[in-house]
Amino acid sequence: MQVTEHMTHHTPNGFSDRFALAFTKFLRFFADTFFAKRYGHRAIILETVAAIPGMVGGTLQHLKSLRRIQSDAGWIKTLLDEAENERMHLLTFIQIAQPSWFERWVILLAQGLFYNLFFVIYLISPHTAHRIVGYFEEEAVLSYTLYLAEIDKGAIENIAAPPIAIEYWNMPSDARLRDVVLLVRQDEAGHRDVNHRFANSLETT
Repeated sequence: MQVTEHMTHHTPNGFSDRFALAFTKFLRFFADTFFAKRYGHRAIILETVAAIPGMVGGTLQHLKSLRRIQSDAGWIKTLLDEAENERMHLLTFIQIAQPSWFERWVILLAQGLFYNLFFVIYLISPHTAHRIVGYFEEEAVLSYTLYLAEIDKGAIENIAAPPIAIEYWNMPSDARLRDVVLLVRQDEAGHRDVNHRFANSLETT
């Protein structure tokens, strides 16, 4: 499947970027080991984690704006919108993949660990935090591209899109799983670009 327009990669520049990329690849290793080609279940864990950075960043940017008594230049709304979008991804894939109780416990554990870890990273270095999210989203685009490939070759059934997805994205009533994955991948590509841009702006300030 040729989707080069969705495979943009930010080349690391300096220790912070290399740390962000290494951290992302470390987490990717565990996702690949645990879920392999169970892309629906992988998406659930992915979105559990992906919904956290926007909320953390939005909260800390909000406090920064209050503390400095100055405008946030639109960062807060952008980050909170991102968190909400990722939450809707999670709710969509829960209906598609129907996680087991064990996987629901993994969700709770992943959320608790990652929230606190990311909060500390953002306090220390917002630049690194946004670069991590940019790299996370690069991996998300790749994962959803592979998900599409499995659907296209028939390895994963192209089931009807769940009602929550049809309502959220205003999709036709006959939309299928493939349509959902395409829209989710498009969202992730947007988050990728926004977070790399935020990281770049912090690099120069």
